[in-house]
Amino acid sequence: MEKQLDYDTVSTRLTQQNVAVDGAEMQGILCGMFCGGMSLTDQRWLSTLKDIANQGEPFSDTAEQMLTALFNQTCQQLLEAEFSLQLLLPEDNTPLNDRGVALINWVQGFLVGFGLHQQDLTNCSADVKEAMEDFANISRMEEPMEDDEESERAFNEVAEYVKISAILCFSELGQSLLDDQPANPSVH
Repeated sequence: MEKQLDYDTVSTRLTQQNVAVDGAEMQGILCGMFCGGMSLTDQRWLSTLKDIANQGEPFSDTAEQMLTALFNQTCQQLLEAEFSLQLLLPEDNTPLNDRGVALINWVQGFLVGFGLHQQDLTNCSADVKEAMEDFANISRMEEPMEDDEESERAFNEVAEYVKISAILCFSELGQSLLDDQPANPSVH
């Protein structure tokens, strides 16, 4: 199996390609698209990313290869049963505020990607509706965090909540993704 992409690698490559979003936001957009019901076989995701994250400009071959790897990695993590989604965030030794900004970027990206495929939440469960409200609130958080144990714990709780909520949305709305997969048991 190829090495998992991490936040620093993706963010650095995006910056080198003059793409205005970081790795967290890019993965958030992809994850939101999957969780909103985009099919895994939908080949338009790259042009959608181009429009959202690159002012409609095509990505370089290097960026496109990396984004394809990120697409496949995120896809695979969502399809694995053991809550294996790993949010693309900076390492734990990164200052807490930087990790907080990346988490906010991830959530903002998720909301954008999700909204492309799921504008109407009326048929969604109360849990999905609540998660989307919480994501909207998280995406607006601005105040800097103290770099202490309590803030660290709060950050980890919010990051875990975001991860579990994304998986919840995927298991409810992303089921159509499994249509083109061999029979996989669904996670509830």
